[in-house]
Amino acid sequence: MRQSGILPDRAIAELFAKGNLTAPRPLDADQIQPASLDLRLGTRAYRVRASFLPGPDTKVADKLSRFTLHEFDLGDGAVLETGCVYIVPLMEALDLPENISASANPKSSTGRLDIFTRVMTDGGAEFDKIAAGYHGPLYIEISPRTFPIVVRAGSRLSQIRFRTGHALLSEEELAGLHAEQTLIAAENPNISGGGIALSIDLAGSGDGLIGYRGKHHTAVIDVDRRAAHEVEDFWEPIRARGRAELILDPDEFYILVSREAVHVPPLHAAEMTPFDPLVGEFRVHYAGFFDPGFGHAEAGGRGSRAVLEVRSHEVPFILEHGQIVGRLVYEHMLERPKALYGADLKSNYQAQGLKLSKHFKA
Repeated sequence: MRQSGILPDRAIAELFAKGNLTAPRPLDADQIQPASLDLRLGTRAYRVRASFLPGPDTKVADKLSRFTLHEFDLGDGAVLETGCVYIVPLMEALDLPENISASANPKSSTGRLDIFTRVMTDGGAEFDKIAAGYHGPLYIEISPRTFPIVVRAGSRLSQIRFRTGHALLSEEELAGLHAEQTLIAAENPNISGGGIALSIDLAGSGDGLIGYRGKHHTAVIDVDRRAAHEVEDFWEPIRARGRAELILDPDEFYILVSREAVHVPPLHAAEMTPFDPLVGEFRVHYAGFFDPGFGHAEAGGRGSRAVLEVRSHEVPFILEHGQIVGRLVYEHMLERPKALYGADLKSNYQAQGLKLSKHFKA
């Protein structure tokens, strides 16, 4: 086993067994993923005036006492409205060893609903980063951007990865791994900046569909109900119209797809990095974790394209077919997970093309 890398599923289970991870109730049967753990909402939520970070030597609870507008119970479910910021203590708490750090990210389904989430810790100076040896509670900031949502205690919007040491592959290692196992389906992959570039597909499928744009003033979406909502009630299909380009309107949310199929081998995990703002006024991919086995043939993938959550910033921006929109960085796993993303777990997005979240009817 390697000395540095991402902890796999069996090692995450051991963290619970040793008390490094605790919760007031047992884990859900499917809560541990191949290289991450889903985090569950606790029983109370706080509507706050604005987003904040606690900062060094400050507890989140102290800031909540200053900025809370309204406190409410999540036991039977509650609506979180668009444009509002909520803080929810998570069920899971940490007592990490000194050699294990962690990072968090929205789950894929969370990103595809345009729910902005970030995890924070007591004394934290960054969102979604948990220092090695951290002891204390976890909190999640939730801000629905397009659709109002229903959540309850136990709902899972974010996930956490644990790592020891330096796990990131260098450009040389990444090039070698691609030559050996084909990480993305591209003849001349762009490997630079520590990652491998992904570009946008605006050519469309046989029916010309290239993506979806979120509608405004919709009904609520229950984040715990699968295949419960009609696509047409929440999404406007976007089809290719001659030129392979798309103008992103400010304050609109789009679901698009990468041109390349992605492959994450069993001994590696991947993550989409934030896009460089110097080359485009847009944000791509809120939910950045790709688990071992994503797009892996033995796990039922044979290459799976990356669904991209896209939002323009202050000005309209023109995307063109084949334009680079993000980079995947790869990390070593400490060891192969017991279960791979895909066939082992009946994963929702294996072998995917352009696909909405699991909440919508096929």
